[in-house]
This record gives sequence, C-alpha cells and structure tokens, in this order.
Amino acid sequence: MRFPDGTQVRTSAIFDRRDDDPERDFGLYLDSRWRPTWPAEVIEWEDFRLPADREAAARQIEAAFARAQSGQVVEVGCLGGLGRTGTVLACMAVLAGVPSTNAVAWVRGTYNQRPVETPAQEGWVLWFAERLQRQTQ
Repeated sequence: MRFPDGTQVRTSAIFDRRDDDPERDFGLYLDSRWRPTWPAEVIEWEDFRLPADREAAARQIEAAFARAQSGQVVEVGCLGGLGRTGTVLACMAVLAGVPSTNAVAWVRGTYNQRPVETPAQEGWVLWFAERLQRQTQ
C-alpha cells in the first residue's frame, strides 16, 4: 500500500504468512498467532476491539511507519488483514498527512472497502491523530 507521502507498507492476513520472505525487514502484527521468527513486534489486540495498551500501540505504529519511511519493507497484518490492519493503516495515513477525519475513508477507498470494522476502531484513529497533535504543540 502506498501512502500519499510515498511511504509504502505491505499487508498480510495470517493465512498468507511467509516465514522465509527475504524482502521483509520488519513486521507489525496485531494478533499473537503470528509468532514471527523475524524482526517484528506484536501488539496485543483482540479482534474487533482496541489495543490492550493504546499508548504503546500508538508508539509501535509510529515506529513501524518511520521504518517504512526510511525505506525498510514493513509488513502489517492481523488475522484476516482487514479490521485491525485497516485501523493501523488509517493511523499510518494520518502520519502520511491524510486528515484524520478522512483517514478511514481513504483506507477504504485505497486498500479495501471493509477495513476498520467497528465504531470504536474509527474513534481510535481520531484519538491517535489527536495524540499526535498534542505531541507537536
């Protein structure tokens, strides 16, 4: 997926998992069943819910996006590659300059029509953007 600022990340459902991917530099996964054996972080995040530790998750999303901005091949994935993955993509879209109020719609128009599956996940994208704004003040 290419963001408006040119940054790219890859997405994956767990069913498409490749342990031996030589191109992937880092993974950010949103389901503990990934159990990566490569450089990665796993955010504790139940399906259809929000991250267990929202602040830590926000920092991990920012760090993964910074890796992608620097040219690393970053992969984002959950179980099906839609709800939690879409929520992270919307947060990354905010980091890439998409207005927070348009981030979910942008992901749905660019990636898939079904990401960000709950109103709480949509609200968390707005919280993420407000958090970023507070940090820059």
